[in-house]
Amino acid sequence: MGKDKKDNLNKQYILKGLGCAGCAAKIERKVNSLEEVEQAVLNFATSTLIIDLKEENKINYVEEKVKKIVKAIEPHVVVEEKNARQSVQKETESGHSHSCECGHSHDHEHTHDYEHSYRHNHTHAHAHEGLDKKNVSMVVVGTIMFIIVSIFKFFNYVELTMYLLSYILIGGDIALRALRNIFKGEVFDENFLMFIATVGAFAIGEFPEAVFVMLFYKVGEAFQDRAVNKSRKSIADLMNIRPEIARIKMGEEYREISPEEVNLEDTILVKPGEKVPLDGVVLEGESMVNTSNLTGESLPRSVSVGDEILSGFINMNGVLIIKVTKRFSESAVSKILDLVENAGAKKAPTEQFITKFARYYTPIVVFSALALAVIPPILVSEAEFAHWLKRALIFLVVSCPCALVISVPLGFFAGIGNASKNGILVKGGNYLEALNSVETLVFDKTGTLTEGIFQVTSVVPNTGISEEELIKYVAYAESYSNHPIASSITKYYGKEIDKSIINNYEEISGKGIKVDVMGKRVFAGNDKLMKWKNIIFKEASELGTVVYVSVDGNFLGYIVISDKLKKDSEKALKALKNIGIKNTIMLTGDNKTVGEGIGRKLNLDKVYSELLPGDKVDIFEKEQNNLRKNKKIAFVGDGVNDAPVLTRADVGIAMGGLGSDAAIEAADIVLMTDEPSKVVTAIDISKYTRKIVMQNIIFALGIKFVVLFMGALGIANMWEAVFADVGVALVAIFNSMRILKYKAK
Repeated sequence: MGKDKKDNLNKQYILKGLGCAGCAAKIERKVNSLEEVEQAVLNFATSTLIIDLKEENKINYVEEKVKKIVKAIEPHVVVEEKNARQSVQKETESGHSHSCECGHSHDHEHTHDYEHSYRHNHTHAHAHEGLDKKNVSMVVVGTIMFIIVSIFKFFNYVELTMYLLSYILIGGDIALRALRNIFKGEVFDENFLMFIATVGAFAIGEFPEAVFVMLFYKVGEAFQDRAVNKSRKSIADLMNIRPEIARIKMGEEYREISPEEVNLEDTILVKPGEKVPLDGVVLEGESMVNTSNLTGESLPRSVSVGDEILSGFINMNGVLIIKVTKRFSESAVSKILDLVENAGAKKAPTEQFITKFARYYTPIVVFSALALAVIPPILVSEAEFAHWLKRALIFLVVSCPCALVISVPLGFFAGIGNASKNGILVKGGNYLEALNSVETLVFDKTGTLTEGIFQVTSVVPNTGISEEELIKYVAYAESYSNHPIASSITKYYGKEIDKSIINNYEEISGKGIKVDVMGKRVFAGNDKLMKWKNIIFKEASELGTVVYVSVDGNFLGYIVISDKLKKDSEKALKALKNIGIKNTIMLTGDNKTVGEGIGRKLNLDKVYSELLPGDKVDIFEKEQNNLRKNKKIAFVGDGVNDAPVLTRADVGIAMGGLGSDAAIEAADIVLMTDEPSKVVTAIDISKYTRKIVMQNIIFALGIKFVVLFMGALGIANMWEAVFADVGVALVAIFNSMRILKYKAK
């Protein structure tokens, strides 16, 4: 019930046609100012507005307010509830088991329509209403007129008329939007700045410059819109893992329907070359599956009867019959899409800074332009107003911060997209950026650095005791425990355990087990248990987890259980040192000998052994307090048992979280496979993303300040100013897209 209420307080909307990053920032700011809104985030990269409401009963009121805000700032943008079509589909759904064929055909068509809409919303938004055929025709005619009037000489009033006509044809829509926005109080947007700058150029007699600057700006905007749409499409293509159909068994035949309509326990068929639509278990058939969409693994995996299979995998060669174990909304592919799409809601500090910077930067430059136009002519008698006005107009053109407010969010979103391609789910740009500052990495041992698959490797009975007798007592003692070590012992014993002869079972925290077997008191556990019960025992010399056993106070011997290191643990730890991680630490409940043995093999800086679950949190907090200023600590664990530590870390990384609800819930970053080397990949992508974002910021601000300085000195002209606006934005956008193609370590 609580979860449903939480879901009802969170609403998501697609803003179709949103292409202006500055306008997106204004919309976000105004929606956040609504009393009924807890928090609102507009993800420009996906045109998604995410709103957290204070009260559920205010949904309709807030929706109307949002539509009015969007309409006022960007009239052509259409606001659609993100899940509206899916909701309608679910409401009209009456169970597929008795639907008619026509109904299925209609539903499938409906789903296709939803998919098309989804793709359209994320990849084909046209900024400033786009350059449609009519708009292009007007620009072409205006350009021809401009060329004619520039080449041939006409009478003054004819020349002025032709320049004005060409200006109106080329930039009339911008002028209209600027005038409309002035009446709404939106005086610092790019339309207003370009309109004032070019009208000012007309006022001082610079007719050709006014028209050419508007033409240059219009063409630059068209390229910028295309670049933004292309970048959105690249990100959407990267995440195009959503299956479109499910082939469900109905009677003796299979019908194609939407994955959302399939119920638990239904049987589906997946042909070669198709995406697996839902999570399930293979009932019939065997095949190789490509898992790279979800895990980033290049090698295909073999599946056969009884194996689990996840949505988003691609069936390569055999026909598979699968029993569905999770609804589509709970499936692996659905979780991944939801996480990646909503990652923009958690903005990186750099993004937040740029948004705040852009809010103040434009007004400051505009007022500087006003001062530049007015003050010198007042203070210096020789200064001509027209000359200083021209310099001021350059300031107006340069003042638009589009290059930053578009490229920085796109950069972080591209980084998150690249990470997901590599099987790494990052829940927000803030976590991706935080990885740059990590100096200490703390690892859990079992299932993180080691396989987590325990095997009995040594059985050492005391004098006069047989191996069989020793194993029997240990197996009976451990039979009630579900710990992997206990399972490995009972598996090694291999015989049926008669639980009727077991009594008084008790787990002794941090030591082992006390139990009565056939009326005899058995203690099985670590050396602490033996010392605690004053039992004289022979200490083991082998490396591994040791279980000592005593019966009625007499030492029977010990068995050794080993857990293998993962194949790439050694390589991963070495690579982490190479990319600048200062401290690597391991926490384990194993004994000191095992812990330190693994520590030496992996060249870890610190190893904390023999820890109780609560000790891990204490040790972690101690290491957290030892961090240098502005540095961060990350924890890597299995995401289930380590939730308390994961939530305390600056960056919590869950290992092997494919399909695991607990891992996805507790961690900030989820590694979809069990490879420690994915931590290296995540940090590498983080560092590259940061590098590109900083390049964009330095390049954009550098060019703008140089042109502003040159403009103030009278060296730069308005054409250079337009390049400092749209040209720089284009370069920054294309630079951000390099992140998508980056091959991480």
